[in-house]
Amino acid sequence: MLLAFAQWLAQDIRFFSVFNYITLRAVLAAMTALVISFLVGPAMIRKLTAYKIGQSVRSDGPQTHLVKAGTPTMGGALILTSIAITTLLWGDLRNHYVWVVLLTTLGFGVIGWVDDYRKVVHRNPKGLSAKAKMGWQSIIALIVGIYLWNTASLPAHTELIVPFLKFLVFPLSAFAFIALVYLVIVGTSNAVNLTDGLDGLAIMPTILVSGALAIFAYVAGNVVFAKYLGIPYIPGAGELAIFCGAIAGAGLAFLWFNAYPAEVFMGDVGALALGAALGVVAVIVRQELVLFIMGGVFVVEAVSVMIQVASFKLTGKRVFRMAPLHHHYELKGWKETQVVVRFWIITMLLVLIGLATLKLR
Repeated sequence: MLLAFAQWLAQDIRFFSVFNYITLRAVLAAMTALVISFLVGPAMIRKLTAYKIGQSVRSDGPQTHLVKAGTPTMGGALILTSIAITTLLWGDLRNHYVWVVLLTTLGFGVIGWVDDYRKVVHRNPKGLSAKAKMGWQSIIALIVGIYLWNTASLPAHTELIVPFLKFLVFPLSAFAFIALVYLVIVGTSNAVNLTDGLDGLAIMPTILVSGALAIFAYVAGNVVFAKYLGIPYIPGAGELAIFCGAIAGAGLAFLWFNAYPAEVFMGDVGALALGAALGVVAVIVRQELVLFIMGGVFVVEAVSVMIQVASFKLTGKRVFRMAPLHHHYELKGWKETQVVVRFWIITMLLVLIGLATLKLR
């Protein structure tokens, strides 16, 4: 909206042409989302508290978590509101990728909202059934995969790129590409959701990864940079830097309220949506394997749950004291803040490795 207005003004006032620069709008998007979240956040937390939309705590988990019971949840709605408004303000709404990422994010947010609502308002501990949740996630992810396959303009836009190896790419058939899109979006969404178990644990890695994806989106959308770095040129992908900037800004503001001891939790409405957002951006800019590296904390958290479930069903024994992995370390004696900060540090290192793939090819 603001971009269209600035372009109209630029016809008579040259200064406004600066808003055509993606880098400027990405910075403004981050700042706008930050301000919106700071302004709306306190009121939303008060409303959630007044309506007694509080978090339930696992009785078999760390005893230190019992004090968290009743803390307002569904705060992810604040993040999604900020991201949506900011993207509509600063993004190029003629760009179909902007709508793909925004609608996918909001779609997964709706799934998470229904799950949270049933848990905390209807007091249904099961929330949305696992079958229904996975079903709706699958429908959205498959629609995205089919759309991206049908709108790809070059074979390179549907190839699987191997990090660090410049000439190693795998052409994908329609089935393989759509399956990859499905696995990345649904897998990342649920991995972020599993990671969201400690104050600030999920949001900071999300901020870091989204910031890195903004760089990948910018260079993929620039024909000169894409050619120089040897990555596929994706016309229009640069606009996703604005969306990623909005995630980073909204996430930083949410961290203000979610830092230990948390005033609010994001809930499934935030975690499922943010994970899906990272996944769909990575798919569009053809960096699925790099996302796997940068989001290593999310990956390990999800894998720890799968290992724990498989081991218990097959042998009746647990590999970890508790899954996801962050609870295992808590039960080993790490303080919650130690687990969170150490996982942040690991993510920072992994993001730097991911960014190194831009040049080390």
